[in-house]
Amino acid sequence: MIKKMGAWVCDHLSELKDKKILVVGDVGLDVYILGEVKRLSPEAPVPILDVQQEDTRLGLAANVAYNIQTLGGQCHLISVVGEDLAADDLKKLLQKNKIGSFDLICDRDRPTTRKMRLLAGQHHLARVDFEKQHMLSEKIKTETISKILQAIPQADVVILQDYSKGMIDYELAQQMIQKCQSLGKKVLVDPYKSTSLSHYKGAYLMTPNKDESLALARQMNFKITDDLNSVDQIGRTLMEAIGSEQMVVTLGSQGMQLFEKGKTQKLPTFAQNVFDVTGAGDTVISAMALALAAGWDLEKAGYLANFAAGVVVGKVGCVPCEIKDLVEFIQKQ
Repeated sequence: MIKKMGAWVCDHLSELKDKKILVVGDVGLDVYILGEVKRLSPEAPVPILDVQQEDTRLGLAANVAYNIQTLGGQCHLISVVGEDLAADDLKKLLQKNKIGSFDLICDRDRPTTRKMRLLAGQHHLARVDFEKQHMLSEKIKTETISKILQAIPQADVVILQDYSKGMIDYELAQQMIQKCQSLGKKVLVDPYKSTSLSHYKGAYLMTPNKDESLALARQMNFKITDDLNSVDQIGRTLMEAIGSEQMVVTLGSQGMQLFEKGKTQKLPTFAQNVFDVTGAGDTVISAMALALAAGWDLEKAGYLANFAAGVVVGKVGCVPCEIKDLVEFIQKQ
């Protein structure tokens, strides 16, 4: 079955080309400080990292946009950044990686999110976050909503990417979802575990991981256990909560669970080497959005997303899935 679906996906990848995806959500920069550790500091019992390389990459929703571009689609990205050098670097990276369509609204009261990771080889030593998580001012929120509503008609599918940095609130999410509903546009949500489910009501589907799905289901006062057998109940609970007939729960090394009205289906993981799961969820929702925009059913979209996630977890750091790597990965299955 895997080889058959892999062959089908490879034969139909051209259908993803130029599909227009609108991505709305928090953006940031992922900064990697790479080196090696040879000794401990004499000042404290901590390792000294001898830096050999620095690498800055697109993070959060900007990584979603990058995945859409590398998988052949066209992305329009809308987000909020600060008035700082990190925002300038983010814009340069978007342009360098050929994501030419974006609206980054400037909020002088917050820094652009940066996540700095210190790595010795493939081992994480520490992560340093530069961010503020307060909600948008009414002025910035009004400007952001206006940009979103203007962009929706041109999109084939819309992604709401919530990392709980303060951009996504109930009003913004619901105005976006209701506008999409009025135009017959599908909204895919990558939810945050502590955001109220009411924010996402009316979305076409969500793609939480297992921990996020557990946390979100508990908002419904649903008594569940943390074992894998509860995933079926969780998926149906979340579908009912937001009024959706589809749901995807990613399960890490155990693959993903697809939910449709009246049935569920588990897809195994296809990852052979797992070095870093950072950004895998971004890849999943990007692939799902492009596949649904191309008219694929949920099962085929799930296979594409699972194959693409298998590619990126085999690499270190937050990286997108390239078509050539995807085809090579599928052919090895």
